[in-house]
Amino acid sequence: MAAITFKGNPVTLLGNEVKVGDKAPNFTVLANDLSEVTLEDTKGSVRLISVVPSLDTGVCDAQTRRFNEEASKLGNVNILTVSVDLPFAQKRWCGANGIENVQTLSDHRDLSFGEAYGVAIQELRLLARAVFVINSSDEVTYVEYVSEATNHPDYEAAIEAVKAVQ
Repeated sequence: MAAITFKGNPVTLLGNEVKVGDKAPNFTVLANDLSEVTLEDTKGSVRLISVVPSLDTGVCDAQTRRFNEEASKLGNVNILTVSVDLPFAQKRWCGANGIENVQTLSDHRDLSFGEAYGVAIQELRLLARAVFVINSSDEVTYVEYVSEATNHPDYEAAIEAVKAVQ
């Protein structure tokens, strides 16, 4: 498993580490209207999955804003932001911040995504910061587990990975 720290303290990640070349694991999360969303719902498209501990923190806010901004330049790509924030909080945050190009999804109910992608932090019941790119054939083509949860991901590398599979 990836070695992750949260504010300098080592944490335990639950689930399976995902690697480039793997078939993307399916998951079930909740949309802002409480409807279930799975990986299958975006089948046949390129997906960038941005994973954040909580939208209401500085780095998570900046990460989601950055991918929201990039979405308009990337064309036909589904950008999904997954956190354990409640769907109601995600909806409020998106509305207050003008986020319209990414879909925020809540893993609060089951940690289905967190365990499938190896990002569920056992000690905090949060998700570790990570970015995954999945091609239209459901193959994982880019993975970044950010080693310190309070650091930013490599935005440029993730965006280039999306462009490479479009």
